[in-house]
Amino acid sequence: MTIARRDLLKAALIGGGTLATPALATSALATSALAPPGSGVLRGGSDPLLAAARAALARHGHLAADRNRIGVVDFALPSRTPRFFLIDFAAGRASSHLVAHGRGSDPAHRGWLEVFSNRPGSAATSEGVYLTGAEYQGQHGRSRRLTGLDPTNDMAEARAIVIHSAWYVGPDMVAQHGKLGRSEGCLAFSSADLAEVMARLGPGHLIVAGRFSG
Repeated sequence: MTIARRDLLKAALIGGGTLATPALATSALATSALAPPGSGVLRGGSDPLLAAARAALARHGHLAADRNRIGVVDFALPSRTPRFFLIDFAAGRASSHLVAHGRGSDPAHRGWLEVFSNRPGSAATSEGVYLTGAEYQGQHGRSRRLTGLDPTNDMAEARAIVIHSAWYVGPDMVAQHGKLGRSEGCLAFSSADLAEVMARLGPGHLIVAGRFSG
């Protein structure tokens, strides 16, 4: 009997699933039951990242133009670890990327998010579900607007929390300093990763940020 990949993924969405990707090998949640290294595939099981994706879609999926792709940011992981997971349920794959947190969330610059805040002027990262908006050219170059959909991040637009690239995000920063730099609360990527994130998460996609693996 042949079972379509889409059916397997639908079952994972309903009954739980495990995200397998090389970056997950660095997190506690992924030390067991991973797909082969480098595969980046989704498979059945129980996983906090997929649980977060399912919960976000259950609450706000009616606002999404595309429910097949979603971003999950696991701020339980340090900034040196690729912790932005771009999940593609239709393709059955996922990729992971470095992403910075806000300086207000890590005042001592230890490389770990310590606190979330939705307060204007906090320069902190906010937890919750975001809806991606229009692309524009801002002070950081190519950027994408974000709308906060939860009470914990509903000031995102007023705070100008967006997706953009930054010089302080990338493998070189991790190699030199053991951590990334910090944003003003935005989701900041390397210029190389920004292109993929922007292409795969166009307007009308959900991104959920929180602590999921610990």
